[in-house]
Amino acid sequence: MRVAALVLGIIAGLWGMLVGFFGWGYIALTELDGAEQYLDQVANADVIKVAGLLAPILAIAGGAMALSKPRLAGIFLLVSAGGMFYAFGFHFWTMFAISMAAVAGLLALASGNEQG
Repeated sequence: MRVAALVLGIIAGLWGMLVGFFGWGYIALTELDGAEQYLDQVANADVIKVAGLLAPILAIAGGAMALSKPRLAGIFLLVSAGGMFYAFGFHFWTMFAISMAAVAGLLALASGNEQG
């Protein structure tokens, strides 16, 4: 289960990075002068920027430590899934990152005690 959490966490983090890049890029475009005519403004831009940066990092870090510290890894992965869900919502582009991070977090927590 720990190896599955490792793989799923890293994949979720990489996919989450793509979502974060596009979210940050769209916000940067909306902040340009005159862009409000063509693009919808984002209501929670700061939340999207912070979650776009931190959630994928937490997923990758959680996946990386799933073998040695499964409890902490599971917490990181579940927080990552929650952060992505809160900031970006659940839709076509985020469903795999959120689902993989959540499943990886549950697998890491269910895998038992830490190795000595």
